[in-house]
Amino acid sequence: ERVKRAVTLELVHWKEPKKSAVAFGLSLLVLVSVATLSVISVVSYLLLTCLCITITFRVYKSVIQAVQKSDEGHPFRSLLDRDISLSSETVRQLADQSLAHLNWFSNQTRRLLLVEDLVDSLKLAAVMWLMTYIGSIFNGVTILILADVIFFTTPLIYQKKKVQNNTVAPPRSLIGLLVSDLPAEKRLKNNKAV
Repeated sequence: ERVKRAVTLELVHWKEPKKSAVAFGLSLLVLVSVATLSVISVVSYLLLTCLCITITFRVYKSVIQAVQKSDEGHPFRSLLDRDISLSSETVRQLADQSLAHLNWFSNQTRRLLLVEDLVDSLKLAAVMWLMTYIGSIFNGVTILILADVIFFTTPLIYQKKKVQNNTVAPPRSLIGLLVSDLPAEKRLKNNKAV
């Protein structure tokens, strides 16, 4: 905890200007992007930029290999062969199941962004392109606010309505209860009483 706090203070106090400038620039870029675009659009544009660069490089290297009739292999092979899975020590607070999901996600991301299979990477590019349109309609911050409200209010509403939800009234008595609250039904009862 103290190490994290010390690193944060070093960044904020500009002890190492290069690291502070990178951290400040990236955080400012993300905040300005999120302020002007939705989170979904920002993520989609970042992934599209990465895909455009890696797909172009992969196709370029494939053409060069075909023209020179060389067999250099995949241009990202060293990166694809590198083990990027997270160790259990790094994420010991997480459950084993979440660790497995995170490793699967990182391997799939690496595979798709480094164009191990061109067709799959093109599919991801098409989905990210569609997500930019969805992101222009739905703001990611709005979705997060709705999820937060639902996350915190649903248990409270369930607890308050638990007694009503657990007791099931017979249909006739429920219908009678609903009908008795109608204004016309109350007038009929009042007229019969007179």
